[in-house]
Amino acid sequence: MPASATTAPVATLPPPDPREAMLSAAMVELLGHEHLLRKPIDDELSRTSFATYLDRLDGSKLYLLKRDRDALARYTDKIDDELRTGSLELAHQGEKIMVARIAVVEKLVAELLAQPFNFSDEEWYETDPKKVDVATTEAELRDRWRRRLEFQVLERVGQMEARLKAAEDAKAKAATAKKPARSGKKLKLAKGAKPEIPPVAGGPKDVTNERDADSDDDEDDSARATPLASIPATPEAREAKVRAELAKSYAAQFVRRSHPGAFTAVSDLLNAVTSSLDPHTNYLPPAERANFDIRMSGSLEGIGALLREQDDLVAISSLVPGGASWRDGRLAPGDLILSVASEGKDPVDVTDMPIDDVVKMIRGPKGTVVRLRVQKPTGEQSTVDITRDVIVVEESYARGALIQHKGQPAYGYIYLPSFYGGKGPGQRTAAGDVAHLLGEMKAKKVGGVVLDIRGNGGGFLGDAIEMTGALIDHGPVVQVQDNRGRREILNDDHGGTEYDGQVIVLVDRFSASASEIVAAALQDYHRAVIVGTGPTHGKGTVQTLAELDRVTGSKVDLGSLKITIQQFFRVNGVSTQREGVTPDVLLPDPAAHIETGERTLEHAIPASQITAAEHDDWKATWKTPALVQRSAARVAKQPVFAKMAALTEVLKASRDDTRIPLQRTAWEAHRSQQRAAFEAASPDLKAGPAQLIVKTLDAGVPLPPPAAGGRPDDRLKIWRDNVARDPWVEECVNILGDMAK
Repeated sequence: MPASATTAPVATLPPPDPREAMLSAAMVELLGHEHLLRKPIDDELSRTSFATYLDRLDGSKLYLLKRDRDALARYTDKIDDELRTGSLELAHQGEKIMVARIAVVEKLVAELLAQPFNFSDEEWYETDPKKVDVATTEAELRDRWRRRLEFQVLERVGQMEARLKAAEDAKAKAATAKKPARSGKKLKLAKGAKPEIPPVAGGPKDVTNERDADSDDDEDDSARATPLASIPATPEAREAKVRAELAKSYAAQFVRRSHPGAFTAVSDLLNAVTSSLDPHTNYLPPAERANFDIRMSGSLEGIGALLREQDDLVAISSLVPGGASWRDGRLAPGDLILSVASEGKDPVDVTDMPIDDVVKMIRGPKGTVVRLRVQKPTGEQSTVDITRDVIVVEESYARGALIQHKGQPAYGYIYLPSFYGGKGPGQRTAAGDVAHLLGEMKAKKVGGVVLDIRGNGGGFLGDAIEMTGALIDHGPVVQVQDNRGRREILNDDHGGTEYDGQVIVLVDRFSASASEIVAAALQDYHRAVIVGTGPTHGKGTVQTLAELDRVTGSKVDLGSLKITIQQFFRVNGVSTQREGVTPDVLLPDPAAHIETGERTLEHAIPASQITAAEHDDWKATWKTPALVQRSAARVAKQPVFAKMAALTEVLKASRDDTRIPLQRTAWEAHRSQQRAAFEAASPDLKAGPAQLIVKTLDAGVPLPPPAAGGRPDDRLKIWRDNVARDPWVEECVNILGDMAK
């Protein structure tokens, strides 16, 4: 039978979950009546949701043929009907077709990787799936996979060769350094010879094209970290090794994807519907809800190890400093988990088990024991008993420091990665930790404070209000309005401040939601100068979590619906939705090449405006135009900032360069050209001495020391060094100095 006529095998899947009817009914009720837009659940929404569903199913266009998509097209305007009847046929048909297609692709990938590739043909691989059409035949799909695999082989072999070159260069430099100098004599060269200048240790940076990491492909990157000693000596052997590694990695990936979880298909369809209303309304199955709680609270109960998939097993990616495994000292990154046994139970082999299931087995209440059978990178196996404990994900919490130029006044610096919180006893909150740090800084009489919320995607609204209240006397912080036009003003009702000195809020395009509430309120009150690299993300909506088992009265966990219920507005009545908060002082943007922000998201809710809320402005002593002028003069002379525009252009060109040559010589030239351009434009933040002196402050809860044999924790040292060399933070220190003039 010709390749174009190959038919996919029939997939056997478990029957529909009986919880689907309850879930569907809850979705219709909540989305139709409680969502901010109150859009009807009708054929129009079905059509939008169907297109989104196909993207979720196979956005990479590496599995489904056109005829597969056509077979599902009869459901285009029926999703609303399925939700009302509680029979989600599209979800199960889509999963059935997808699992069958995975079986076909699994076979062709194994066949392709079994033989050497031909890298002499002049052809290309398109890394952006949006620029290619859906394949119509098996032969066309096979060719697409062949090009993809050739591209991946070139990339990985190139990385191996770059590591070999770097090692050779380092060895040559070391050998040159050991040669004793010949006092008073000049080195004579053979006739016609030229002196050699030993290359810099470490060789050129290995800049690779990572755009090919499709969102639906969980391919492990372990093969890219091949130990130096195991890199083969010949190009042919290196290519064979990479093909074998890819074959093993893909085989494991296909096994996992061929056995989706009981709720995977339903979750994909429901999230296609929710994201068609707005980008922030999502269905969270029970496992995802648990992860959401961890992100919001910054803590969980378990062994303190981060995991990743590696071929057919799960590997330890890193240990959480201060966690049970970190203190124990017997587990390490790279260890493979072979089996898991809870206290008093038989061990369970976790080969080919989905990572979420392995995580669920390892997590457990504080004080209980879990037994892991692990294999070290050396091949040695051992059994490790770990007593579960509360894990504090310290990187989730606020950090504070005193920062200063040598011989100059000290300023306060607070880095806040998220607006975390919770209601449990002793639960840390963002507002509480920041208030604690502000109190320390006030006691030390700092000349001003930088609140760094770059990359802070938001969190608890209450903490944003309380944190703003720590810096203003009293008054409105943010306004919210629901789908019925009901308006509410959320106030800081506590008089006084935790700190009344000069304040800078440092933002970037990734500062969102609660971050924007704080920045906007302090800007509207003229309480702080907002410094940043451009408008913030522009997420001006409020979400709430609906526990679906409570909504439906179910006795089983149905997960949660994170649903957009309100839009928030600044004190001045303007919404930050889509537009974000524009800084008073603009600095060069290292991420200017990235297309991001609410305005770039599909189905983002439009911006709007309401009346302003009355408030008393802070009596600012600075003049913003003068701050802007002085900052611009400094930025123009700053070496790192001077390179930023050139780097942005290089990164934009790299982003748009999605057609990669597969002929080996052309690929090497393309890669070298990209690498040279990147190196020429990239500022080196580590070059030269640190510009700031940084002394960390305790945010309230110090990390526990490691137990005997545990690993030292150098996170704070690394963090201090990064802050000391951060030109954006340094410019904030300069601006604080200007504000005092």
